[in-house]
Amino acid sequence: MRVSCKRLAKVISLCLILTGTFCMLLNNINNYEEQNNEQEKHFRQMSQSVEKVLDVTNSYKLKDDVIVRLQRSAKGLTPVQGYVNKFQVAKLAVTSLEDIFISVKTTAKYHKSRLHLLLDTWISTAKKQTFIFTDADDAELKEKIEANHVINTNCSGDHNRKSLVCKMSQEFDWFINSRKRWFCHVDDDTYINIPRLVSLLQQYNHTDDWYLGKPSLSHPIEVMDRSHPGQNVAFWFATGGAGFCISRALALKMVPYAGGGRMKRAGDRIRLPDDCTIGFIINSILRKDLTVIKLFHSHLEGLRRIGVPQIKDQITFSYALKPGRENVVNIHGFDTQKDPTRFLSIHCHIHPLSQLCLPLNS
Repeated sequence: MRVSCKRLAKVISLCLILTGTFCMLLNNINNYEEQNNEQEKHFRQMSQSVEKVLDVTNSYKLKDDVIVRLQRSAKGLTPVQGYVNKFQVAKLAVTSLEDIFISVKTTAKYHKSRLHLLLDTWISTAKKQTFIFTDADDAELKEKIEANHVINTNCSGDHNRKSLVCKMSQEFDWFINSRKRWFCHVDDDTYINIPRLVSLLQQYNHTDDWYLGKPSLSHPIEVMDRSHPGQNVAFWFATGGAGFCISRALALKMVPYAGGGRMKRAGDRIRLPDDCTIGFIINSILRKDLTVIKLFHSHLEGLRRIGVPQIKDQITFSYALKPGRENVVNIHGFDTQKDPTRFLSIHCHIHPLSQLCLPLNS
């Protein structure tokens, strides 16, 4: 009888232990489910907030601040996969052409002589990413590219600094609204090697502050700051003729000084054109450096020095056709009468299978 009692006590003790263990497991499961439910609820609420914010069209900084907060939250949680995909919380993909906003500044008198050449060459490889900023409506131009990619800025058609800053201001605002990773600007006498541009930007993180381009001077430009009489400011700027690119992170910091038309005020402070104004905001006001990319080229340098074997590695080219002072890339290809800028020949060197290159291949 004593033995039976001991055995019974052991059985009861074992049952109590098993019962306690089972209760602990059950409690942990309930807690885990509650945490997952709370987590899912958290992401639903944040997703709804983002949906509301994305509907706002005039609060650039607010939109991106909310997205950044959502990205930061995602780093410390195990998010619901559906919400991560839908709102692209973690943008881990390598930068592609679709992530770049390319703006071309032009004027009505150059639509046929300059823009049609660009449309037939490099723009044909990046139509969905390229936006043309001009000062007049042009039905023929809209037929060659999507109509909503031709923006009449209603700025003046002359070449003074206010007109140039006016257009650049709209280029900047359109980029901010696009929510793309990179803002790349060129003039209407610039050729872009699109594959090389994409490979360049893949080397830089768009969530960091990057100002990529090439200065036309060997020293910072120094001018008087009109908002502080008697004081001069010195800063570097990337020449617009060679093109430049700005990361989204840096562009967002520029919004208080450049967004919503405020770029015009910055331009008035230094009384200089658009590319100088961009450099002033970035290098002088925000204290961010210009990263010099020697693969950008403007007509302010000797373009004939670019060797044919190096052409595919360069990012931009320009030209100058002043009689007796032509400055173009020295490349074989089309006759100079047909291709005085050498853009057709450059394009066929980079894209030999392009339709317009068939005469060279026959």
